[in-house]
Amino acid sequence: MAWSTKELAELAGTTVKAIRHYHEIGLLDEPSRASNGYKQYEVRHLVSLLRITRLTDLDMPLAQIAAMRRSDVDPDAALRELDEELTVTIARLSRVRAELSLLLGQQSSADMPAGLGPLGADLSETDRSVLLVYSRVFGLAELRDLRQNLVDMRKNPAAGEFDSLPPDADEATRQTLAEQYAPQLSALISRYPWMRDRGSRALRGEAFAERTISQAMGDLYNPAQLDVYDRIRRLLQNDRAS
Repeated sequence: MAWSTKELAELAGTTVKAIRHYHEIGLLDEPSRASNGYKQYEVRHLVSLLRITRLTDLDMPLAQIAAMRRSDVDPDAALRELDEELTVTIARLSRVRAELSLLLGQQSSADMPAGLGPLGADLSETDRSVLLVYSRVFGLAELRDLRQNLVDMRKNPAAGEFDSLPPDADEATRQTLAEQYAPQLSALISRYPWMRDRGSRALRGEAFAERTISQAMGDLYNPAQLDVYDRIRRLLQNDRAS
C-alpha cells in the first residue's frame, strides 16, 4: 500500500508544506513515483516522518534532528542538550512572566529595565530617558538610587519651571532655580554618598560613564537647563569648601 503526500500528512498529523520542506533539506527521503508522477509513500516514510514530528513537538531544531540520524551522534546527548536549552528558556520565560505580573499590577514600567520597580507617575519623558541611559552605565542598585533621586526632585516646587525653562532664560531665573535645587540635591547626595564619586560604581569604567552621561545630558536638556545644573554643582562645591 502507498500513500499520497496529502494522505501521509494527514496520517502523521502534519502538513504537506512541512513534508516538502523535509524533502528539501534532506531530512525525509524522497519516495518513488507512480506512472502518473504522483509520489508513493511507504511505511518507512511514515515511520521517519512520525519520528521527525515527535522531535519537533519537543522543540528540537531540524538541524539537530538531522544530526541524530548520523551513526556517530549519540541521541541521548542531543536530548540532554535540548533539555539544557529548554531549562534556560523556561527560566527566561519565568522571569518574563514575573515582569509582566509587575507591569499588570502597575508596579513597574514596560519601557524600564527589569527589577527597577515603580517609577512615580509624575516622572517626565526626559526623566525616563535619563534612567534608560543610566541603565547602561550603572548596576541595578545604583539605578534604583538614581530613580529615587529623580522621584524626589519631582517634589521640588521648581520642577515644572525647570522643565519649561527656555534656552534663552535670563541669568536671574537660572540662578534662582539653581538655588532652589541645591539644598535638595545636597541632601540626596548625603543619602547616596556614592554619587560623589559615581565613576567608581560605573559598570564600564569612569571614562565611559562620564562620556555617556555627558552625551545624554547634552541631548536631553537645553543650554539653559544645563547651565542650571552647572550652577548647582558650583553651589555644592562652595558649600563643601566653606
